[in-house]
Amino acid sequence: MRYLYTLAMYLVTPIIVMRLLARGVRYRDYHRRWRERFGFYQGPTLRGSIWVHAVSVGEVNAAEPLIKALREAYTNAPLVVTTVTPTGSERVRQLFGESVYHVYLPYDLPFAVSRFMKRVRPRLAIIVETEIWPNLYFACKKRGIPLMIVNARLSERSLRGYRPLQGLVRSALGCVRQIAAQSRTDAARYRLLGVDPSRIVVSGNLKFDMPVPYAAIQAGEELRRQWGHLRPVWIAGSTHEGEELPVLEAHLQVLKRLPDALLLIAPRHPERFKLVESSVRSLGFTTATRSADRVPSAAHQVFVIDAMGELMQFYAAADLAFVGGSLVPIGGHNVLEPAALSTPVLVGPHTFNFEEITLTLIREGAGIRLGDPSELGGAVLQLLRDAERRKTMGMHAKVVFDSERGAVQRVMELIDTQLQE
Repeated sequence: MRYLYTLAMYLVTPIIVMRLLARGVRYRDYHRRWRERFGFYQGPTLRGSIWVHAVSVGEVNAAEPLIKALREAYTNAPLVVTTVTPTGSERVRQLFGESVYHVYLPYDLPFAVSRFMKRVRPRLAIIVETEIWPNLYFACKKRGIPLMIVNARLSERSLRGYRPLQGLVRSALGCVRQIAAQSRTDAARYRLLGVDPSRIVVSGNLKFDMPVPYAAIQAGEELRRQWGHLRPVWIAGSTHEGEELPVLEAHLQVLKRLPDALLLIAPRHPERFKLVESSVRSLGFTTATRSADRVPSAAHQVFVIDAMGELMQFYAAADLAFVGGSLVPIGGHNVLEPAALSTPVLVGPHTFNFEEITLTLIREGAGIRLGDPSELGGAVLQLLRDAERRKTMGMHAKVVFDSERGAVQRVMELIDTQLQE
């Protein structure tokens, strides 16, 4: 199975490269540093590094408190962070600057993985959430590098996707020393993949330990002073194709009853910023953008957040937040970001990426799940007209967020054990 997998990887690599080039037409950063994806990169040959892999922005944000803890605990070890996407790379730069060494994860080709390992030379490999790359995992085992999966999650959808390759996946996961799962459900699914139960612990979700961004709270308060505290403001964060139209239709419904309402909309991917802006303008909304106008005025009905890494201050400034990726079967994005800021949360039906957290917020009265896109306008309007309910939901959201903290400390204890061994 592994040989067939490797052959398949070689065969599809040209297609992957073509896709990389195509995405680079809209987002030029995909054209930069492409050699790193084959294990070639500028920089020092490291020794004894601690390597953390976080595929994109969401995983980097989740790993932020853990990376900071590693940086403080192991001051003499070089810290390497890999991502797959340019937006993930940019987020690493924003959070950590030059204090960590960033390189793109190579494609799962034996020669690329080998070259990467020779340059990075990790003493410990940490994969954040769910990234199973068989050749990479086997390379770690061959070199005696302890490999951990932390903040590990495995949706029912992913479990079904792995079943046709279960033998290969089981062998790859056999290279993993420790899996620190987000929840009991995730741990059970890893056991179904054939992982030795003794290697699985439930450590909780690292995202609960993300620092509460007080600078973002202050920026959000300043925005509200500019807009006026009585102006109804809602945000649609991390939206995908197929979600902006229902969001804009919902805002039309809101404007009929609340003519001064403001919608903040933040597309998930930078290459879609211009497309979303054009769509908003084509529907006749008075529109401003972060890049051109910085902040919306009283005359604007929709504000497009066409910038990365600024979502939290707008979550802090909004009366309520719809979290994207949930009206379409993407699986939803991080509901903890608005929850940490005491902002009520709305989600669509597809939240399998954050299922347990989402269910907890809904159960505790901090969130609302929509059955389909047509329900969004009514739910937003109802909450915007009920300040007392929003306040109660926001308080419950913050209580849920605070009660689940502590995963970083538990994961650091597991890391210490692996390094001592």
